[in-house]
Amino acid sequence: MTDVTDVTVLSGEANEHGYKPFSIGEFNFSRDEHFVHVTWPSGTHVTAAEPFLKALMRDVAWNFFYGTVNFDAVLGTTNHYGNVDLFAGRFNEAYRKAELDHMENFPHDEIKATFTAMLSDWTNATFDPFAAPMETGSAYGAKSGNNDAAVTRTRVTAKRMVGMPDDEPLRTDESGYPVNRAFHDVDQSQPVVEVEPGYENEVSAYNFFAYLSRSDVTWNPSVVSVCKDSLYCPTTEEFILPIIHGNDRVEWFIQLSDEIIWEVEDLKTGTPRAKVVMKAGDCASMPADIRHRGYSPKRSMLLVWENNSPAIPDMIARGEASVVPVKF
Repeated sequence: MTDVTDVTVLSGEANEHGYKPFSIGEFNFSRDEHFVHVTWPSGTHVTAAEPFLKALMRDVAWNFFYGTVNFDAVLGTTNHYGNVDLFAGRFNEAYRKAELDHMENFPHDEIKATFTAMLSDWTNATFDPFAAPMETGSAYGAKSGNNDAAVTRTRVTAKRMVGMPDDEPLRTDESGYPVNRAFHDVDQSQPVVEVEPGYENEVSAYNFFAYLSRSDVTWNPSVVSVCKDSLYCPTTEEFILPIIHGNDRVEWFIQLSDEIIWEVEDLKTGTPRAKVVMKAGDCASMPADIRHRGYSPKRSMLLVWENNSPAIPDMIARGEASVVPVKF
């Protein structure tokens, strides 16, 4: 695979608004003070700059995630773990019937480099596409600086468990992670662990809620514990999930605090299938043949459990694994 630093990113001179246009394959992207414009051989699409940048941020930070990342009802990507589909209208029944849909496949590093450069150029100094609406400035207007410090954040990816020696450290005020404004009522005390000599590298514990209360991003599931293919990926949620996630495996949610409203649609057509209201203590699973978007009225804590096995999508395609967790 070509190294990201060796990939040529096709961009042009900045337009009158100060933003560069970008191209990959037959897709062309440009933005003005308010909107992002996308063209491909059979169609065009216009979307507001802020939701586009928030979706682009997740696609880049998550390395295209599991399955499909829909930016909206038209545009998105599908991860094949080594190469990525970029599509317009492919999972939109109206676009397909009108033969306006288009899809191209790219090496992972090529599309990642293009999206990363686009995110850097199109994000102004006052805007943080990872933050909640009241914690950032506006994405709109002519180009004004950049916020590379924000858009180059990386996901927390513990090797075993947060707080273990040589693993992802705990978050504290001293490390630059103050308690978020929504979680000042969360107890910050840490458990006392008395370890038998010789087992200091094997036994640990930490205050999980205190750790989450210091998250400076929203809708960004990080990996805090790993056991073989089992990943615990908690996140704090506020406002609207910036993408519509199309699963390629069953995904489990445990609502740890407050409330999230999930809109669930058919993966391929976008036809509504369910509305799920999760309150603290609720557990739900998202099947592998749907897409979903969440709405969190106030900042909440959510635990996402993922089976990271790379074999699952092919097993589902062959009928060897179910698209639902339980059949009654």
